[in-house]
Amino acid sequence: MSVLYLLTLLVSLGGMVVLDWRFRLFFWRSPGRAALVLGIGVLFFLGWDLAGIGLGIFYRGETSLMTGVQLAPELPLEEFFFLTFLCYLTMNLVQGARLVQGRRATK
Repeated sequence: MSVLYLLTLLVSLGGMVVLDWRFRLFFWRSPGRAALVLGIGVLFFLGWDLAGIGLGIFYRGETSLMTGVQLAPELPLEEFFFLTFLCYLTMNLVQGARLVQGRRATK
């Protein structure tokens, strides 16, 4: 049992927060809307994971890098943080691309 993967995900999430804060991309642009979008995204992907687990498509791989804590059968704790990171990264990328596009249009 290890927390290395979870720690890596938390550090990566921290990086997303710093980028968001620095460039006002997602939560620092509209906190309420960002929380709603992020929550819906994470719930969607958790539902997707649970459906895949129920159909026998997804399963938890064994590794010594994970905590071993499961939120549901075959659904490790780290998956929640990975999905949160994935959604946050996507929204930062979308807003960052819009920011760059807007700056190019004004030149």
